Amino acid sequence: MLGLFGTLNMAARSLQAQMAGVEVAGQNLANVNTPGYSRQRVLLQSDPAIQTGIGPEGSGASVQGIQQVVDTLLNGRIQAQSSVNGYWNSQQTTLQSVQTALNDYLSSAQNTAGTTTTGTAASSNGLTAKLSNFFNALSGAAASPASGDARQAVLGAAQSLASTFQQVNLRLANLHADLDSSLDDQVRSANQLLTDIASLNDQIANSQNINGGSANELLDMRQQKLEALAGYLNFQSSTAADGSVTVTALTNQTLISGNQVVNGLKTVLNTGTNQLQVFTTGTNNVLTGVPFGLVSGSLESTVDTRDGELTNLQNSINTLATNVIAEVNALHTAGFNLNGGTGASLFTGGSAAGIAVNTTIAADPSLLQLAGTAGAKGDGSVAAAMAALASTSLVALNNRTFSGSYTQAVTELGTTLNNATDRAASETSVAGMLSSQRSSVSGVNLDEEMTSLMSYQRAYQASAHLVSTVDQMIQTLLNMKT
Repeated sequence: MLGLFGTLNMAARSLQAQMAGVEVAGQNLANVNTPGYSRQRVLLQSDPAIQTGIGPEGSGASVQGIQQVVDTLLNGRIQAQSSVNGYWNSQQTTLQSVQTALNDYLSSAQNTAGTTTTGTAASSNGLTAKLSNFFNALSGAAASPASGDARQAVLGAAQSLASTFQQVNLRLANLHADLDSSLDDQVRSANQLLTDIASLNDQIANSQNINGGSANELLDMRQQKLEALAGYLNFQSSTAADGSVTVTALTNQTLISGNQVVNGLKTVLNTGTNQLQVFTTGTNNVLTGVPFGLVSGSLESTVDTRDGELTNLQNSINTLATNVIAEVNALHTAGFNLNGGTGASLFTGGSAAGIAVNTTIAADPSLLQLAGTAGAKGDGSVAAAMAALASTSLVALNNRTFSGSYTQAVTELGTTLNNATDRAASETSVAGMLSSQRSSVSGVNLDEEMTSLMSYQRAYQASAHLVSTVDQMIQTLLNMKT
């Protein structure tokens, strides 16, 4: 049998066990509002039984450890979902910036406030309005070719159109540079997270291997870092025997092994395309031979949007400006001004960045070549022909008019933005549901913790009473001997 002193030792171990339960319940309650915290529980185990004359007799209970209450499968799903969320949220934000740069919201496009426009609602400062104003001014000049006011209206509309092309081109170019800068920032942040995770691997392995048990707080910190990293790129993680995680990109490149960052990330300018690309670097910071295969996350979204929708839109705007210059100049150079002169172009430059109104003509509206015959001041046939370009479908614009081509480009952008907005909302909802599921498993429930606290408190009181009872029995025994 245990005897009095064995029972006293059992009561002492019970006090320690119940006190550990109180401490863990207090830890949970203290972190009820701490982001990323996973509740903990005390693992109690019955001590080995002792063989006695009347059979095996229990020897109490002791603490085996403190365990996190986590669902590793659910954590993995949340980690993967973070990559999906990172992709669509980044694309939505970037496309809204592109649309703002255009200053036009057409058909099914969405504005930056996130509300869907109906019908056609173009900004008065956008290219749609400027194209319309220019060709309307030419129609007015065709009716009154000798009118100074009509000619000045054409020049004003032409200058406004050229200026708008330049502004849109500059905004899109600046946005392109901003995305490259964002790519740099994201790579820098991802590298810091890789370093932090490797450091936490080292701390966790040392803590668990040297001190035993589980480094729960460090594990929570590492999980938060892993989910933050997943927002930038998708990867797979596996836990080693020492508690460290190995992080492997979906392209089978190891990023973290133990306490080492095997491959970091680095942006490199591709001199051929003049665009930043993401490469991996080994432990010696030596670039790998090919760009890193980004899969999901905000890094891939930034590259996809920059090289896809933004580049396509820049090309569309540039093609539109080039054709406006070419088609208008082809007619204008063949016309005659009020002085009988001919051969001058209305627009100079050959792209959206360089388009401008001929400075000589801009200084003297009479030099506009609107007539089809020299000396015919009342002849506005060339002006009418230029005005007719507004409704002319061009092969170079995929058999669309100027405004039709631009409307198509903006509408495609709006459709892509709508899709990104819908996907971002949908994926955010999925992430919310997964987060709620994790909270139900790993989150701190105040009612549950208060119940546990009271249970451990009562058990502690009972154990203390057992100590007191055994002590009285020992005193009784000692008094009998005296």
